[in-house]
Amino acid sequence: MLDQTPESTASVTGAYDGPILEISNLSISFFTRLREIPAVMDFSCSVMPGEAMGLVGESGCGKSTVALGVMQDLGVNGRVVGGTIKYKGRDLNAMSAEELRAIRGREIAMIYQEPMASLNPAMRIGQQLIEVPMIHEGISEKEAWARALEMVSDVRLPDPERMLRSYPHQLSGGQQQRIVIAMALMSKPSLLILDEPTTALDVTVEAAVVDLVKDLGRKYGTSMLFISHNLGLVLETCDRICVMYSGEAVETGAIADVFDEMRHPYTQALFRSIPLPGADKTTRPLRAIPGNFPLPHERPPGCNFGPRCDYFETGRCDAGSISMAAIAHGDRHQSRCLRLDEIDWDAPMALREEQQATVKGDVVLKVENLKKYYEVAASALFGRGEKRVVKANESLSFEARESETLAIVGESGCGKSTLAKVLMGLETATDGEVLLDGRAIQDIAIEQRDTRTVSSIQMVFQNPFDTLNPSMTVGRQIMRALEVFGLGKNDAERRARMLELLDLVKLPRAFAERMPRQLSGGQKQRVGIARAFAGGARIVVADEPVSALDVSVQAAVTDLLMEIQRREKTTLLFISHDLSIVRYLSDRVMVMYLGHVVEIGTTDQVFSPPYHPYTEALLSAVPIADTKVTKKHIVLEGDIPSAMNPPPGCPFQTRCGWKAEVPGNLCETQIPPMRRMAEGHDIKCHLAEDILARMEPVITIPDQA
Repeated sequence: MLDQTPESTASVTGAYDGPILEISNLSISFFTRLREIPAVMDFSCSVMPGEAMGLVGESGCGKSTVALGVMQDLGVNGRVVGGTIKYKGRDLNAMSAEELRAIRGREIAMIYQEPMASLNPAMRIGQQLIEVPMIHEGISEKEAWARALEMVSDVRLPDPERMLRSYPHQLSGGQQQRIVIAMALMSKPSLLILDEPTTALDVTVEAAVVDLVKDLGRKYGTSMLFISHNLGLVLETCDRICVMYSGEAVETGAIADVFDEMRHPYTQALFRSIPLPGADKTTRPLRAIPGNFPLPHERPPGCNFGPRCDYFETGRCDAGSISMAAIAHGDRHQSRCLRLDEIDWDAPMALREEQQATVKGDVVLKVENLKKYYEVAASALFGRGEKRVVKANESLSFEARESETLAIVGESGCGKSTLAKVLMGLETATDGEVLLDGRAIQDIAIEQRDTRTVSSIQMVFQNPFDTLNPSMTVGRQIMRALEVFGLGKNDAERRARMLELLDLVKLPRAFAERMPRQLSGGQKQRVGIARAFAGGARIVVADEPVSALDVSVQAAVTDLLMEIQRREKTTLLFISHDLSIVRYLSDRVMVMYLGHVVEIGTTDQVFSPPYHPYTEALLSAVPIADTKVTKKHIVLEGDIPSAMNPPPGCPFQTRCGWKAEVPGNLCETQIPPMRRMAEGHDIKCHLAEDILARMEPVITIPDQA
């Protein structure tokens, strides 16, 4: 887009001390052939200079629509039908196309969830970066290149010259996202909109990117609108928060006011459904929000949250529209609740009844010195050159018992998914043993496995949208799994079992006739769980099963997995990078790094010092939505090394902050042995025991301080 002349860029300039962004009573609708669909209604918020505002809520609540409204990019079907969006006092909706072009990119920039959606795969990074100030400010290519080098250094990328000469595909996901941030900041905008910018990133990379965004915001005085469903991330990043539900703002205020003095039932329900420190699957189980999120054209009368609210009062809450009301205490704290002054907000949250703890049985799965290597050409693109070995899994050893939940955690590229593929038979092992009920299965590919073995190890995948056949009904897909497992003599028997499975995952039996497109994300994941348990699975490998779901749906699906496990005595291997959910539901935790198991133990052992230095960094990176919790600040530098060219010695030594405590060059030359710290707790590390004993807790909870 080189149609922008330098003269037209100075549309909103000079010092400005009012709100950078002021949204008043905004309503946005999308128009289809059938009806008008209101996406955002009566929405108001303001962002002051240098302030970061967090926008949170479930999928479909209107967060991204607000952002697109600010960018004036609602497409052909969307338009503002009420209210105003003002940038530095000027109504964006009243601006001409030329005026908007002058502001977008230079004054208001946006960072999207998927970095590759913002990068041109056919252009070098440098060319994409220098275009921004050259187009918007009319500066020379030499000046733009110097600024690009400075900005790439600011986003903490190594070797800026090399980065600018690279193509997007030559960068990792975290590096791509940093380049997108650099691109957004090239013209030093006054307002930066971030739409779920870290969802696709590892927790350690997420921590580094969030740290970076905060530092750059302070350096350039940039105001931010930070869209996220992660309350912990908003707590660490923002000054103020606005909670949205079904197109409306339901509560807004300073972070401390909303987190510590929440005054809307939806905000309260959100916090009940996330695994904060102290939550426990048996003694303090999470409370999922009852009911379902309403579709835009099926909203209830009165309060949108009414049908799911603990305090709903018929005849009042559903009588008419409800406006935002000011709350006496706090900084511009407001809530959209009719019973604001009647509810005892300080009453302790009602806990769900205590669940029965599972009794661990015999060892079902035993893995001994498992290795999985891949041989690839050095030039993988053309298949030429010498052969190189990728060591995806290196000497893995662990056991899993009946009714036990073993969490497997680590960054992308650590070997979690490769391990899952070997267990499933999608890959065979290079060396070592995998014993299922004492039977060796490591060399048997899935095509050669008998029906009993296939049905014994099943998988629940990360993305429920990609795992169902869009052309088959839900019932037929579950019945097809029963056919494959050889269960049921005829269709009638299989149909009866299919209906029982729908009952098991708490879906109405009428859903058997529905197509996948008619189901929500959480409902699709329940169908995936029903299919996994169809053959009476002994082991279920759950690969990030809730990461694609909203926090309230996460609680319901997690609760469902636990309930089925108690009933079926299933062994659950829970693969995740979300250590909050891992702490809540796992009995034991296995931490992986670059193909190695670096720590394994009970959940309490792994979450309490002494830690492996990598575990310590992982725990520090977890965003926690609790203002009372204090956390040690550790940001890992650099990316996880390549499994094709791993570092010598300890696999973690290139990023370890404790390496200086080990005398000589032991970390660089020798792989550490597994060491027993306590019964059932092993760590692969060279650190001396007296140094490990000095480690302090990463996360400190007030009543445990």
